[in-house]
Amino acid sequence: MNVPAELKYTASHEWVRSESDGTISTGITDHAQQALGDLVFIELPAVGRALKAGEACAVVESVKAASDVYAPVAGVVLAVNDAVVAAPEKVNADAYGNWLYRLKPAAAADAAKLLDAAGYIAAVGES
Repeated sequence: MNVPAELKYTASHEWVRSESDGTISTGITDHAQQALGDLVFIELPAVGRALKAGEACAVVESVKAASDVYAPVAGVVLAVNDAVVAAPEKVNADAYGNWLYRLKPAAAADAAKLLDAAGYIAAVGES
């Protein structure tokens, strides 16, 4: 299972990367995209939307199922990745190279409290 050590994770299969400007980029994990199969549709939150931690804010849909994507921390959506909306298969090709949306966290320390790679692997139950 591909779980980059430099990222943080949620038990609901989102990854989080802290950016140098204090924002965070969020996407779905490689494990999640593999479980879903070929993605055919992605719906992202509106820029400017305020999110609560754990709130369903996006949808990824495959030929097999649709799945909600949850906000890893509270914050405001600053940007969305239109490239993955136009070509959802990009997430299948590189889950960690294709973020879904960027947040300005309500509290900068919240992202640090998420799972590290080892914690995510333990939560998923794979090695």
